[in-house]
Amino acid sequence: MHEPPLRSPRAPAWLAWFIGRLGYGLLTAWVISLVVFIATQALPSDPARVILGPDAPIESILTLQRQLGLDQPILVQYLRWLGAALRGDLGISLDSQVPVADLLFGRLGHTLALLAGVLALVVPLALVLGVNLALRRDRPLDRWGLSTLILFKATPSFLLAIGLVLLFSMPGMGWLPAVSILDPQQPLWRQLHYLVLPVIALGLSALPYLTRMVRASMIEALESDYVIAARLRGIPERRIVWRHTLPNALTPAIQGVALTLRTLVGGALLAEVIFSYPGIGTALNAAIQVRDLPMIQGIVLVITLAVVLINLLADLFTVLLTPKLRTARRVKMIRRNRRGLRPWWRRVRSAPAQEATHD
Repeated sequence: MHEPPLRSPRAPAWLAWFIGRLGYGLLTAWVISLVVFIATQALPSDPARVILGPDAPIESILTLQRQLGLDQPILVQYLRWLGAALRGDLGISLDSQVPVADLLFGRLGHTLALLAGVLALVVPLALVLGVNLALRRDRPLDRWGLSTLILFKATPSFLLAIGLVLLFSMPGMGWLPAVSILDPQQPLWRQLHYLVLPVIALGLSALPYLTRMVRASMIEALESDYVIAARLRGIPERRIVWRHTLPNALTPAIQGVALTLRTLVGGALLAEVIFSYPGIGTALNAAIQVRDLPMIQGIVLVITLAVVLINLLADLFTVLLTPKLRTARRVKMIRRNRRGLRPWWRRVRSAPAQEATHD
């Protein structure tokens, strides 16, 4: 008897899509880095004059420009900067004469701690509120809850931050510090009280969207056929909600968490400036004020890569948690079309109609 030939293990069906999505994200980061580099070079600022001072002689400025390569065409300067960035060298700060990567390393840790605190507050709270509002749909609690969420969503985040400062940091109260000036000699976990107001301000601005998304996903899941069948079989309502409905409602919520995190990246920059929190936002604000071009370019590049990574991980988790998207037939639906604008969930919804048309 001939033994059947051994089949080589096949790659996951979604791997080709993931590679394409990764390439698309890297292309997006490259385009943004090019635009930002050209835009910063167009600013009315001369790095050589910033380094030497406004009273430096013109001969010294021209000599330093040649040493820094600023007399070369902008495309050559960009290629040099991009090659150095790929090696982890983001240049030298014009303001402090310290490598940009070293400055960003400490600041990035503070920003990540702030975002982690916001997610730890918002995600569980949004799940609890979203599930309870969905179970009490169209009741007074649901109406009042949605109205309150819309009110917080319509309020700009900087107004929420200022209101929290006035409420908790007035001279008569002084419950919480109005500014988050951290002591570099102490670890961050001993200074968590400085994070309370920034975390609450960002959480109140991010909570409405995620709560409403969880509520909508829960309502859709509660009205599905498998939930109706489970109720007809006499399964307790609590078990239906927590073991059947909620897991299926979490898949769309992953995209909501990703969008919330992307929004928080931008909101954190503003909150850091308002509360004087030593993160990426205050570093970017200070770099813009003194026209520190290498610092601006490095910060924008880091933020761009962070947003691309968030999008990639959210799409990957969505595919892995959805069985219909893990198969080869369905992975074709999540590939980008020629315009690259059609999201995967619209492809899934339109797939049955397309298959019926072909049949």
